[in-house]
Amino acid sequence: MIDEPKQHRFLTPTQAADELNVKPNQIHALIKAGELRALQIGGRGMWRIGRQDLEDFITDAYRRTAERVAAGEISDDGNAVEGE
Repeated sequence: MIDEPKQHRFLTPTQAADELNVKPNQIHALIKAGELRALQIGGRGMWRIGRQDLEDFITDAYRRTAERVAAGEISDDGNAVEGE
C-alpha cells in the first residue's frame, strides 16, 4: 500500500494561493476583505486558512459566479457584459 502524504488541517497563504492558482497577496487581500476566513497563529501573527474554509470559499465563489451569469452581469465565457 502506498502512503499518501498527510493533509494538514491548515494552509499557509502561499499554499492556499497554490490551490487557487493566484499569488499570495491575493489571498491576503481576500482575508483582509473578510471574504476568506483565516486566523492568526503565534507571536508573529502568521495567517492560516482552514482547508474547509478554503473549500467553502470556492463553493461560494462558484455560486456567486453562477448568479452573475444568470443575471447577465457576465457572459458565460467569463467576460463582463458591456455597460457594466
